[in-house]
Amino acid sequence: MTMKTLLITGGAGFIGSHAVDYFLEHHPEYRIINLDKLTYAGSLDNLASIQDHPQHRFVQGDICDAPLMGAIFEHYAITDVIHFAAETHVDNSIISPDQFIQTNVVGTFTLLEAARQAWKGDYDAHRFHHISTDEVYGSLGETGSFTEETPYAPNSPYSASKASSDHLVRSYHHTYGLNTVITHCSNNYGPRQHSEKLIPTIIRKALSWQPIPIYGTGNNIRDWLHVRDHCSAISCVFHHAKAGEHYNIGGNQELRNNDIVQHICALLNQIQPRPDGQDYQSLIRYVTDRAGHDYRYAVTTDKIKTDLGWKPRTALAQGLLDTVKYFKNLIV
Repeated sequence: MTMKTLLITGGAGFIGSHAVDYFLEHHPEYRIINLDKLTYAGSLDNLASIQDHPQHRFVQGDICDAPLMGAIFEHYAITDVIHFAAETHVDNSIISPDQFIQTNVVGTFTLLEAARQAWKGDYDAHRFHHISTDEVYGSLGETGSFTEETPYAPNSPYSASKASSDHLVRSYHHTYGLNTVITHCSNNYGPRQHSEKLIPTIIRKALSWQPIPIYGTGNNIRDWLHVRDHCSAISCVFHHAKAGEHYNIGGNQELRNNDIVQHICALLNQIQPRPDGQDYQSLIRYVTDRAGHDYRYAVTTDKIKTDLGWKPRTALAQGLLDTVKYFKNLIV
């Protein structure tokens, strides 16, 4: 077996760390170079189970650092890239959009240039997989779903920065011949997700008997994808998609934010009842809506199912139960 060297950026974050685990478990033909800046959203705790794995090497660094990116490609003889590293929290992008432009746009450009220079003249033998989001498509009404042909219409600095990085990746395929693929995922959930995100916030606030904040009326709708299903889809696209392709990855499980918070409260009522006998739902508080809050996201997964045979396997009820138990064990 010929060993290949896969650079995974953002590999100490939520989805990235699960992808590192997945590739080490399912694809022993790869040595993993795990690059992460270790901002607030990344943690070495997410890598505790693989810290001594012989085929995993962690490197702390910034994807915007061009000399470092060039050195990594040369020193480790990087053969492929899966690019997760990004600023992702919409609320933060409203407050500090400059950080999102720097990391998501400039950082992706810097990484593409490092790959282009390192693989020059031999692009077919290497792959650059860019991880994106369904938020680049904008917002939906009550019906319909985003397809791979949906025009981009980003509504936040976060989604605009990801749309920009998508266009850069696409241009490097069409201009230089770089072997790129892009995937757009719906809302991920599962163990290790950062505490700022909706599901961990609900669990953390509930178990601390603090008000559970829900934006607006709580009727915004999201499609929920378990992180391990996302990783299996990434592997499928990375290994089998044609160069230049892009795929939507979704869980096909849409819920309103109200439904999510009520479901989690019901689970906590069963597995960690409040000593005062009250329902956790009594902690729900509706707060001022987020600026430019998209109403609904939903993606159709027909293309990835037809082309590559992938479909999500984790039922939301089981995935949420496992996630609630994971965070409960961290908090209680």
